[in-house]
Amino acid sequence: MIQATTVNSISIYVQTEDNRINTSVASTQIRHLVKFTNDLDKSVYYAYGNTELIKDRYTQINIGYATPNIYTGKLQLAPAGYWKYEIYEVSWKGTVTVSSGNAPATEDDVLTPVADTKGVVQGLVTKGKMYLAEKDGTQQVQYKQREAPTETNYIYYGQ
Repeated sequence: MIQATTVNSISIYVQTEDNRINTSVASTQIRHLVKFTNDLDKSVYYAYGNTELIKDRYTQINIGYATPNIYTGKLQLAPAGYWKYEIYEVSWKGTVTVSSGNAPATEDDVLTPVADTKGVVQGLVTKGKMYLAEKDGTQQVQYKQREAPTETNYIYYGQ
């Protein structure tokens, strides 16, 4: 499970190398497309990491908090609560360029014409749940104890 906070950048540490799909290219030719789906309203957001560090046992993907841009790794996730995440492997044969027209925008996006400089979604490498906590607590529902009635023409249960 990934834990994150609203109005902040997200650092994701996930196991991707053991689940690697395209082993014919070097790790430097791989990027990961992250899909976030809100459990409450089913809204969907995509982002590549603004930085991605692939190690032997895990990958660190950093997504910044700013005006949303899938290709520069910026998001503004809201509301707080539970989100599903899916991480897709995208590989290039040539120069890796994460930009419009060179990197797929969704897991189903196929870029044409086919070229070594265009990324190809290889498949899903991991998925799970993310809890997005509030930064300052103002989004939570505030409950107030019911006031005792001042009239006695009905039954009141309470303290």
